[in-house]
Amino acid sequence: MPSFPGSPPTELRLHGKRRILRVSFADGAAFDLGAEYLRVKSPSAEVRGHGRGGGQLPLGKSEVRVTAVEPVGQYAVRLVFDDGHDSGIYSWKYLRELGEFRDEYWARYLDEVAAADKPDARS
Repeated sequence: MPSFPGSPPTELRLHGKRRILRVSFADGAAFDLGAEYLRVKSPSAEVRGHGRGGGQLPLGKSEVRVTAVEPVGQYAVRLVFDDGHDSGIYSWKYLRELGEFRDEYWARYLDEVAAADKPDARS
């Protein structure tokens, strides 16, 4: 049975002392998404910003755990993290995207972290 963008996963399961969320889909695609990755890629306004920007670059989240996975209607889940973050709504489509583009998104995040550590050359 094929999956379509927005199709619900067939499985959401926490593993590894709540540091890995296994997301499986009907077409056989399955992704192990780390809690740190999910936290720094949260779709919340806090992380992404409101409107045209202004989001925060989450740092120091390597030890974060997912404490709860709460359904939101038939289209998403809210992930609750042990650092108190709980405002991101992860749609099925977004979870699939996070799995499919994990390497690219993680590399981009690491580049942003490295750039944030460097002093501004214009100062």
